Amino acid sequence: MDKVNFFKSIHVKFVLIYVLLILIAMQVISVYFINNLETDLRQNFTKSLYDRVNLLEFNIEQKMKDEKSYEDLKAENEENEEDVKTLEQDIQALIDEEFEEKEVQVLNKEGVVLASSNQRLVGQISFNPKIKLALEGTMDDEIMLSGGERVMVLAKPIINDDTGSTIGAIYLEASIESIFKQIQRINNILVTGTVIALIITGLLGVFLARTITRPMADMRKQALVMARGDFSRKVQLYGDDEIGQLAMTFNNLTKKLQEATAITESERRKLRSVLTYMTDGVIATDRDGAIILMNDRAEEMLNISRQNALGTSLMELLRLNTNYTWEELYNEYESMLLDFSTEDLHYVVRANFSTIQKDDGPINGLICVLHDVTEQEQIDNERREFVFNVSHELRTPLTTMRSYLEALADGAWQDENIAPRFLEVTQNETERMIRLVTDLLQLSKMDSKDYRFNFREIDLVEFLDGIIERFEMLEKENIVLSRSFPDSVIPVQLDTDKMTQVLDNIISNAMKYSPEGGTITASVTIIGRKVKVSISDEGVGIPKNNVSKIFDRFFRVDRARSRDLGGTGLGLAIAKEIVLAHGGDIWAESEWGQGTTIHFTLPLRKVKEGQR
Repeated sequence: MDKVNFFKSIHVKFVLIYVLLILIAMQVISVYFINNLETDLRQNFTKSLYDRVNLLEFNIEQKMKDEKSYEDLKAENEENEEDVKTLEQDIQALIDEEFEEKEVQVLNKEGVVLASSNQRLVGQISFNPKIKLALEGTMDDEIMLSGGERVMVLAKPIINDDTGSTIGAIYLEASIESIFKQIQRINNILVTGTVIALIITGLLGVFLARTITRPMADMRKQALVMARGDFSRKVQLYGDDEIGQLAMTFNNLTKKLQEATAITESERRKLRSVLTYMTDGVIATDRDGAIILMNDRAEEMLNISRQNALGTSLMELLRLNTNYTWEELYNEYESMLLDFSTEDLHYVVRANFSTIQKDDGPINGLICVLHDVTEQEQIDNERREFVFNVSHELRTPLTTMRSYLEALADGAWQDENIAPRFLEVTQNETERMIRLVTDLLQLSKMDSKDYRFNFREIDLVEFLDGIIERFEMLEKENIVLSRSFPDSVIPVQLDTDKMTQVLDNIISNAMKYSPEGGTITASVTIIGRKVKVSISDEGVGIPKNNVSKIFDRFFRVDRARSRDLGGTGLGLAIAKEIVLAHGGDIWAESEWGQGTTIHFTLPLRKVKEGQR
């Protein structure tokens, strides 16, 4: 997992939000305080100014009522000009006393300036529109810019309380810039205080954020370690608050996950062990038929690697595309036989299918179990063929016997010429069935695990000489028996009765199929720790495709001729079982029309009695 970006971390967000909250709070407080302070200062300034102007108005009104107007006095007696000047001086004195720093004008009802903080204006008529409004009885005030400063301009009429008429006006310009400067200084103080508060708040926020994010960062590291499968690490507890309880819960979760993972791993190992050592192949698919699991046995049976099989279609792997659809396989089929045979190898597999489904939920895939039934199929085929062959071999003599016996029963026994011949045929067929049953019983005994051989040490050369001499005394059709034996003694461990039966079967077959005047050659060769015995004839031979089958039970190259010669088709099969029980091997070499050679080997080592 990538490291969290600095500006996206909860630590920075927490500090930023905390600082922004303080900043907003300070700004709201500052705006509210400054607005109210400015309003109060302006109201106080205006009230103070109005109070002083009202006081000035009252004093001027009294003086104007006590004195006659300047025009009236001047009209009566020019000598009384000093009285008029005394009124102006009194008004000027009031202005100088109360309004030293302000520009003030006092005007009579004609608009003549009686007194002013600016002496150059005294005696002049003012044309200021605000003064004109004041002389008409309307008071007006306004904050204006004058010389780059904000000033409060006030024009107030002087009303005679007795008559209610306007007898003059007061015009005032007072600088209000000091109030705004005072507000600016207070605002600067607030800004400085806000900055200091933000710094302190930021530091406290970092500390507070660390107390929260530090355990969270520790839990994040723990989660990353858990994701890698390590459950040994624990989250450090920093307290008993909610975060501490979360850390405790996280540690409990880690413990539970560790236990669950251990159980899951144990079950997974068991499952892997079961799948690995199963004698059957197992394949699992998803709901779309893609392979998601395959054990070693399935790889071996299908001759494909797991890496190449994973993700491929089960239908394609089992070669079912042409005969079935995925839906048919999914919904209908539970078992089927799959033939993977080639020209050189017979290979049949039984596939059993079952669905992967949790409770009553949807089907999530398919499990295919593969079982190699090649041997079973072969055994079944051999069993069916064996039953067929036994039935056929027994049916022929039984049918013959029934025919001849029926003929005898019908009166042929009275014929002195026919009856003996019929009885002879019946007797031959009976002996043939006895031989067949005897051979079958012997094969059955040899297939039994309890069957035992009686081994004893003999000279193989002497043993073979005795058997061949016995066949030479038969003098059948002038067939010559030739020997090619070493002069030395070859000691071997044999069951002489069983090995005599082997040689009788081999030599008898050679004599049956050899032409008149032909030669049968017996040879002995030592190869390493084994001795090889070979019996060759000059008969018709065996077709190449049948050479490997002559040791199968009831197999005959030429069935008609073999039956005429009295064979049961079990002689070489019995010979094979006996040679194998002696620890040797047997095989044939032949070409059609050029004779046949039967080879078998015996070990030059002691074979324990009772060994199979």
